[in-house]
Amino acid sequence: MMLAFLAGASVLGPAVSPLAAQSPLLLPSVDSLARPSNIILSQTGSSGMRTGTPDRYAAARQKLVETRIRTAGVTNEAVLKSIETTPRHEFVPPAVRDKAYFDMALPIGSAQTISSPFIVASMTETLDPQPSDKVLEIGTGSGYQAAVLSPLVDQVYSIEIVDELGTRAAGVLHRLGYENVHTRIGDGFLGWPEAAPFDKIIVTCSPESVPKPLVEQLREGGSMIIPVGQRYQQTLYRMTKRDGKLVREPLRPTLFVPMTGTAEDARQDLPDPANPKVINNDFSSPPGPEDPEGFVPGWYYGRQVELISDDSAGETDASENGLVRFENETPGLGSHLLQGIAIDGSQVSMVRLSARVRTDNVTKGPDPDSWPMVAISFYDSLRRDLGTFTMGPYRGTRPWRDENRLVRVPAQAREAIVRIGLFGATGVADFDHVTLKKID
Repeated sequence: MMLAFLAGASVLGPAVSPLAAQSPLLLPSVDSLARPSNIILSQTGSSGMRTGTPDRYAAARQKLVETRIRTAGVTNEAVLKSIETTPRHEFVPPAVRDKAYFDMALPIGSAQTISSPFIVASMTETLDPQPSDKVLEIGTGSGYQAAVLSPLVDQVYSIEIVDELGTRAAGVLHRLGYENVHTRIGDGFLGWPEAAPFDKIIVTCSPESVPKPLVEQLREGGSMIIPVGQRYQQTLYRMTKRDGKLVREPLRPTLFVPMTGTAEDARQDLPDPANPKVINNDFSSPPGPEDPEGFVPGWYYGRQVELISDDSAGETDASENGLVRFENETPGLGSHLLQGIAIDGSQVSMVRLSARVRTDNVTKGPDPDSWPMVAISFYDSLRRDLGTFTMGPYRGTRPWRDENRLVRVPAQAREAIVRIGLFGATGVADFDHVTLKKID
């Protein structure tokens, strides 16, 4: 389940702008946390997909697939069809149902989220589902991922550690007629041994390392899609079991909620919410030899972004270490980077957000907030949106300049996300030295 980072914009006050999360998160790689798609539901109500009544959401789902998921790189027609026919609005709480067909993660209660449609589609495509597959899903959440998998495979076994979520998801899946989806309440770290072996395993929450029981329950030659790593620094892997061991293939940096229970209790590398900071803020850290193409260390959900190790523009005040360049020719198309950060508003009351910015022929995109900017969004312990603060927008052609602003941290804040990019504008925008400094 991807983190639900829903954002607005503010000047040291409540969120007022529609800048929000789209695919993610999460996500490029993946852009599920950058902006919302402009897909508005005609009205709320039952999908009618399995009841024979008119499907009032069909047009919204089709637009979502054609404008946000296919254009972002998902090509598997069976997966696209499943996204187009799965009633996502049935899997989200009534309070956020009007955003069901935005390409964004959404809160579903119990500090958990439903991943953005792009993330679900991308992970499903990467899993390479086959009609004969028996799939284990760790992290049922809302039940949406299991529903998307249902028409693509033979059987889906899904485990949720949060009783309330697991019970609710099981009820929705049963009501909608997903007869090949089996659910249980339990610790996903332990898997589902009596149903093993599994042809595929998909993990929608992030442990620090791969749970051994899942390795044991994956059949020889089978594959696992799983985000692994530090709390706010994860990589999504495809792992294939060969000779009893997993062979790793890194896919993209990402950000998912933690795998709770045994996995979280054993986590060794913990974030420091009393001292928030941006990782690789000067973009001087190069990708490793196994990192996927387009990887920017410390950041994720990059779209139309290039890591430049040194500035060849010849300006005396240009970056000496590195920079990231966003370039977009299609109005409204995503171009951005994101980074999640632990921050405790009871210990940090104010921070200074700063960055260096340069623009070339930047033109506003189709939405009110389709401008290059630097933004930070805050969330409470239940991942509810506490507002967003921005620097920008940046227009036209301007040389490097230093930007900064003081930001008051909400006392309830426990997480934040920093985002930079064009956000639907066209032209070129360069960013460097994106810094968050504790003031008090």
